[in-house]
Amino acid sequence: MLIAQITDLHVKTPGKLAYGRVDTARFMADCIESLLALKAVPDVVLVTGDLVDFGEPEEYRHLRSFLDRLPMPLYLVPGNHDGRDTLRAAFPDHPYLPETGFLHWVVDEYPVRLIGLDTLVPGESRGELCADRLTWLETTLAASDRPTLIAMHHPPFQTGIGHMDRIGLTGAEAFAALLDRFPQVCRVICGHLHRPITMLMGRAIVSTCSSPAHQVALDLRPDADSRFMMEPPGFELHRWTGTGFLSHRAAIGTFPGPFPFFDPSGALID
Repeated sequence: MLIAQITDLHVKTPGKLAYGRVDTARFMADCIESLLALKAVPDVVLVTGDLVDFGEPEEYRHLRSFLDRLPMPLYLVPGNHDGRDTLRAAFPDHPYLPETGFLHWVVDEYPVRLIGLDTLVPGESRGELCADRLTWLETTLAASDRPTLIAMHHPPFQTGIGHMDRIGLTGAEAFAALLDRFPQVCRVICGHLHRPITMLMGRAIVSTCSSPAHQVALDLRPDADSRFMMEPPGFELHRWTGTGFLSHRAAIGTFPGPFPFFDPSGALID
């Protein structure tokens, strides 16, 4: 099973730029082209939050003009820039999304069990796993010991990027305790950080993913200002091997190549 992860799309209404300079819609179009050009077609695409920039209905309509080009199943979790009700209303044809309450979901039809976890706190940039959300997750994990991947927006660890950690996840310690109790969780994929970061928590690899648009500046000072960079955009590919996940970062764009290492006779090219 091959899973593509995209995150932090921040699509705005047509003609609008994020922060006055980032054409997130153009970057989203490039992301879709790169996904469609993959030689190995993903079985599903998981979007780990911040689908749009202000949670507005028109933004979601604009986003759908891109996402609807994807031929494979698509699963969504909200980020701090999303709105639960507007997201739900924009994707009525996604039956895994609950009609009320938190946008948690579980899908059992693949070789790996997929769980979407809602960490959104309306009106705030931080995320939260409150007692109700943790109880839902505990009950859901207790229902099956199948290999499981959890998709969520806010990462459950400190990244060292000070301004992002200040809007991190409340309840991360309780989440880590659940990972210790339920070793079938072999992978946790997150967004929010706009860059690839990896950590081991219990038996699970937990990671964040590049954005298809702008990236958070890599500044590991605790007092670092909030800044972003126009570093190369990307997404992640996670392949289930039967015993674990093998992950690749994929760059978005067109580049020279591929070129052979050998000439047609088989001789090494100097």
